[in-house]
Amino acid sequence: MGRFEGNVVVITGGAHGIGQCTAESFRKEGAVVYVIDRAEGDHYVGDISKKEVLEAFVEYVIQEAGHIDILVNNALPLMKGINECSYEEFEYALSVGVTAPFYLSKLFLPYFRKGGSIVNISSSRDRMSQPQTESYTAAKGGIAALTHALAVSCAGTIRVNSISPGWIETYGRTYEGADCSQHPAGRVGKPEDIASMILFLCSEEAGFITGENICIDGGMTKQMIYHADHGWTYEPEK
Repeated sequence: MGRFEGNVVVITGGAHGIGQCTAESFRKEGAVVYVIDRAEGDHYVGDISKKEVLEAFVEYVIQEAGHIDILVNNALPLMKGINECSYEEFEYALSVGVTAPFYLSKLFLPYFRKGGSIVNISSSRDRMSQPQTESYTAAKGGIAALTHALAVSCAGTIRVNSISPGWIETYGRTYEGADCSQHPAGRVGKPEDIASMILFLCSEEAGFITGENICIDGGMTKQMIYHADHGWTYEPEK
């Protein structure tokens, strides 16, 4: 039997990348997995920025499974910067990245079996930024904060944690040279790096971990960078 035999797992944005890898990993461990994604495929197709879609999806899962054990809020928000991002686009990014995880957690909460787990996927951008990334960064900062609030509210029933991935290659490209060596870990991340932590956080081995945010970025956020230090140079765009 697998570690998650008989568990019911729900994953948003599970048609590609980290979400797809996580779904496959849970299935290998015996779980029944429900995926929702905008992309067409062999899963529940829907836009989680819409309230009615979230409600219909939860009803579908509960009618089929009767309960839930694990919720992974992974769907990707829109990334646009302050120069180009419209009000509507910013609102959409927050709907996908913060409102949907909150509302799914709320709707599923009565159906969680004791000992269940929520894992929210944030980003290392919840603590650092590149220019023109406001919509995505705000959403990821929001879900990181939502995590510890939910952990306290859901105490005694389910554990809630978040993961902040750094650079994770989700299209199978191979990177060499500076792209790899700039990471203290010596390489770019892969979906399995995140999926394995998700499964750990949802397992009994992580039973004393809740309200935490774990950054998995190959050490990039721990590396201090200054102009002309250790070969780094800064050349502002003109």
